[in-house]
Amino acid sequence: MIETPPYITALLRRKYLKFITFMIPLSNSPISPHKLQHQNPESDRKNSFLSLKHYLPRTSIIFSIFFLQILLLLLARNYHTPTVHTSPIAAVHGGTTITNTTTNNKCPYGKVYVYNLPPFFNTELLQNCHELNPWGSRCDTYSNNGLGRLATQLAGVIPESLSGAWFWTDQFASEIIYHNRMLNYRCRTLDAESATAYYIPLYAGLAVGKFLWTEKYTPEDRDRHCNMMFKWINDQPYWKKSDGWDHFITMGRITWDFRRSKNQDWGSRCIYLPGMRNITRLLIERNSWDYFDVGVPYPTGFHPRSSSDVATWQDFVRTRKRTTLFCFAGATRGLIKNDFRGLLLNQCYNSSGSCRVVDCGGSKCSNGTSLILESFLGSDFCLQPRGDSFTRRSIFDCMIAGSIPVFFWNRTAYSQYEWFLPRQPESYSVFIDKNEVLNGKSIKGVLEKFGKEEVKKMREKVIEYIPRIVYAKPHEGVEGMKDAFDVAVEGVLNRIKDQEQDGFKW
Repeated sequence: MIETPPYITALLRRKYLKFITFMIPLSNSPISPHKLQHQNPESDRKNSFLSLKHYLPRTSIIFSIFFLQILLLLLARNYHTPTVHTSPIAAVHGGTTITNTTTNNKCPYGKVYVYNLPPFFNTELLQNCHELNPWGSRCDTYSNNGLGRLATQLAGVIPESLSGAWFWTDQFASEIIYHNRMLNYRCRTLDAESATAYYIPLYAGLAVGKFLWTEKYTPEDRDRHCNMMFKWINDQPYWKKSDGWDHFITMGRITWDFRRSKNQDWGSRCIYLPGMRNITRLLIERNSWDYFDVGVPYPTGFHPRSSSDVATWQDFVRTRKRTTLFCFAGATRGLIKNDFRGLLLNQCYNSSGSCRVVDCGGSKCSNGTSLILESFLGSDFCLQPRGDSFTRRSIFDCMIAGSIPVFFWNRTAYSQYEWFLPRQPESYSVFIDKNEVLNGKSIKGVLEKFGKEEVKKMREKVIEYIPRIVYAKPHEGVEGMKDAFDVAVEGVLNRIKDQEQDGFKW
């Protein structure tokens, strides 16, 4: 049975109380406190009853109104307004996040049960890593539990003490990273009955990725893993109990790769399958109109081993000498009419030394080059247009380097990563509407107007939030710090508790 939303119940109660107040008159003058002290309680009850006698003929009216209230309550049960969700924000200082957990209660948001899916859905995909891409093996890419190869080419660019914390991590590795972290999560439980949430470790992104690039594969191939996963999970008692409301999954690609409407279109139908309707989905790019999509940071190359690693890196980027006003790392999209990236490149090249360009045409910016990081480390601002979709990994590469992102679409970050980024966009970023740039607005002119103190303040906000947008190296996380994984999972647990409120589910 659908419960009445709490706010409707409260509204009806208030209306009913107003009606009773209207029907029973009050004295025109306030009662003296001295009178109250000397009144006889028994006498008061008699007088109250006598005072009501005059209004007893109105009893039929009272019952009529009360009947209408009951009718309204029954109608209200079919109405739902979702509750407002607040982001789990914690203060970050010097690389250490101050949490609200105590020694006696390390799991204030509840515990997670991880389903033991058959290997076909995850580990077998990794074991056959040479088949994940039609152009070559992905085994190096997803080695080191998804972090990839050590980034030895960054020697001389990053502090030597952090050389073991930097990897060539693939932007689509989040399914592997989250799975490994979840298996070692401090709030994981092996007792399904005691869990607040249930995690489904399907590697949906890796599964569909191998079928995207050639026409020899069918829509059935692209949907196979998701379809089989739902056949498996439909037999699980805790799925049947909640119809998926307390389940969540990591999907390591953008949401649009799982939203195929027609057989001839791109991607799989995974998100459109009936079973996915109530599952919370962690994606590197979300559909802003879908409540169950949650945007999480793209994996970057920095995976701190301790809170001191984070503090060392924060100090490094804070004191870095930046010689360029702004930079842009990217490639043009030659097949796109009025290509916006091409426009940015032209502005950069014409900015008389104020802009540093890393032209990523071809494979120049593939994992294995230090050029992008050096560019971000040397610039106050970094231009972040939309990628092949609304978002791009470069947003997080830029911010980790202490550079201030410049956005041109709201959906590139502001409506994507609310749990992970500051609530006031202007505190850490600059927004220039794309249409103004298309009409000739000078990006250099906008950025030059920011004073040194303003830039310093914005950079400090970016640096403060670095812990929330990186994935720590240890499987159990880093003591005393919440990284992107911690923020994501606690956010999911928080919203599942919210969903338990009366009148939430639809």
